Amino acid sequence: MKNQNKFNTRLKELREEKNMTRQALADELHISVRLVGYWENGQRECSLDMLIKLAKILDSDVNYLIGYVD
Repeated sequence: MKNQNKFNTRLKELREEKNMTRQALADELHISVRLVGYWENGQRECSLDMLIKLAKILDSDVNYLIGYVD
């Protein structure tokens, strides 16, 4: 991902705006809470499939989430 730092920051901000814990987001995505932490800390990139799911769950746009638009 080109703008990985924006993705990390925006993922965490959007999750917190929804008052979701990492665990709640992980449960919605059927993944481990550790993976959500890796994304937020910039240790792993998420797949396109997961990115689309994240955008839907967080009521966001994929382009915003990855930092292409503000």
